[in-house]
Amino acid sequence: MTNISTVTEFLLLGFSDIQELQLVYATLFLLVYLAALLGNLLIVAVTTLDQRLRTPMYFFLKNLSFIDLCYISTTVPKSIVNSLTSDSSISFLGCVSQLFLVILFAASEFFLLTAMSYDRYATICSPLHYELIMNKTVCVLRASVSWLTGGLFAVLFSTSTFSLTFCGSNTVQQFFCDVPSLLKISCSEVHIAIDVSVAVGLVLDAVCFIYIILSYVLIFSAVLRMPSSEGRTKAFSTCLPHLTVIIIFLFTAAFAYLKPPSDSPSALDMLVSMFYTVVPPTVNPLIYSLRNRDLKAALGRILKGTFFPQHPSWDKMSVSMYQ
Repeated sequence: MTNISTVTEFLLLGFSDIQELQLVYATLFLLVYLAALLGNLLIVAVTTLDQRLRTPMYFFLKNLSFIDLCYISTTVPKSIVNSLTSDSSISFLGCVSQLFLVILFAASEFFLLTAMSYDRYATICSPLHYELIMNKTVCVLRASVSWLTGGLFAVLFSTSTFSLTFCGSNTVQQFFCDVPSLLKISCSEVHIAIDVSVAVGLVLDAVCFIYIILSYVLIFSAVLRMPSSEGRTKAFSTCLPHLTVIIIFLFTAAFAYLKPPSDSPSALDMLVSMFYTVVPPTVNPLIYSLRNRDLKAALGRILKGTFFPQHPSWDKMSVSMYQ
């Protein structure tokens, strides 16, 4: 790293300078965080305890919920504490750690969503070969690659960002440490390392997005050929929210990272950042559980203490999410 001795801590931007409004924002953030915490913990617990849910779909869902749980916990609790205490400071090491974790969980989530789109494609378009295509080894490998790739991106972005010089203002124009907001206060005029990191990320994200879109095109084509109108309605009502969240997640993050930097803080920047850091972890549990009768039934069995079937098997695939 270059000389950064003049900056030992950063100041995170609040949603308002008025104390009363800060308390309102802290309360809203707390409610959102508790909802996300409860929803994701519930999915992790149910898919772990109930042996009937040992299928690829729920394996990926458990990983997604765990990522979402960690993802929202990286940014929101710190923002809540800052609003309640009126102390917006974060140590230099804390900022490095926060940026690393944000990139880690955000990238891992997107790559895992890509893997889940293939699982949905295999479920609907190749049901006869599903057990062969999505065996346990393949699922573990896809999840591991998602985590590993997210970790590599986290290392790449955090090292390239904090190799810059910070010698002026230490006020981060965001409620958490993020690459665009840190670039605004950097004294370095050359950002070759971070530009390369962003370019690599955009290329890989574009490839994944095209892969997701192609998967959904094939899924929707197969759904339209379903003889049952009720089956088509249920499949569309499940797949469309998934695709919507993916698009919002990707395009708001791309907007934040590609938007030309401005010298003054913007309410739009704060709002956009919430769409790729707070919204996905909060709405994913709702999307993946409310319409899923297997999860509802599993929760009922857990409450009754009857969640161990006589013959659990990974290969007993469930497609009830799409029925």
